[in-house]
Amino acid sequence: MSQDYKEIHTFKISEIEAGERLDVFLKEKLPNLSRTRIKNLIENSYILVNTKISKPSYKIKPGDIIEVRLPYEKEIELKPQEVEFEILYEDNDIAVINKPAGLVVHPAPGHYENTLVHGLLLRLKNLSGIGGKLRPGIVHRLDKDTSGIMLIAKNDFSHNTLVTAFKNKEVEKEYIAICYGIFKMKKGKIETFLGRHPVNRKKIAVLKEGKLAITLYEV
Repeated sequence: MSQDYKEIHTFKISEIEAGERLDVFLKEKLPNLSRTRIKNLIENSYILVNTKISKPSYKIKPGDIIEVRLPYEKEIELKPQEVEFEILYEDNDIAVINKPAGLVVHPAPGHYENTLVHGLLLRLKNLSGIGGKLRPGIVHRLDKDTSGIMLIAKNDFSHNTLVTAFKNKEVEKEYIAICYGIFKMKKGKIETFLGRHPVNRKKIAVLKEGKLAITLYEV
């Protein structure tokens, strides 16, 4: 067994099993895992179909090879910590903060201390709980080395409202970046599908099975 994973399971789909949803099939095969846990594993590339990233709703086919890699879980107890960031706005429902570059948003492998979440616990009285115990108040995220504005939910109502707004593309994101090289066009549109790299899950790659991503750029 790989030292990187607690368990590794491999399933080959038969004619009888074909047609079932991927998450439903795995729930039957691995009853100790919840549907939510399975969904999270799929979205984080711990579950692959024919070595490729898939979706929980994928209908399995005869001959499909499903690999499930269960990572070691670390018990994390979140405690408020002094973390540097600026609160730009706050009311009873939301907070708007300026995340500096170099700050990780929430606890994850390799970053269990001094994240934005630890700082939020210290400086804000209330945070939504929908995102789970490791992501209180977190509706969206920015990469560690990206600075910028983030919206923080202080209760479950505002959390659901913000999530819906992001899902319906009602939130417009604008980034400023330093680019190397010479652009042939001063502005344009990049439209593709992005998802986690099937091998290196810390990277994002262009994938047919990924989510639609549209970027408008101007130099």
